[in-house]
Amino acid sequence: MFLDLLTFPVSGPLGGIIWIGEQLLERANAELDDAQNLQKQLLTLQLAFDIGEISEEDFEIQEEELLLKIQAFEEAAEESG
Repeated sequence: MFLDLLTFPVSGPLGGIIWIGEQLLERANAELDDAQNLQKQLLTLQLAFDIGEISEEDFEIQEEELLLKIQAFEEAAEESG
């Protein structure tokens, strides 16, 4: 305990920096998962259209929505970093 008190001026801020780094890593992983999920949804949609599960009209509507989401996500990523 005495050692903790002596090293607190160094270990305190260091612990805060580590926490911030962990939060940034968690956020980056979440954003990467979002981008990958959008790509997977687009691929699933294409597959459903190819095997005839959905009509061309439905495919075009859903594809447009997904492409707009992907574009918005990429623009947001460019702005933030």
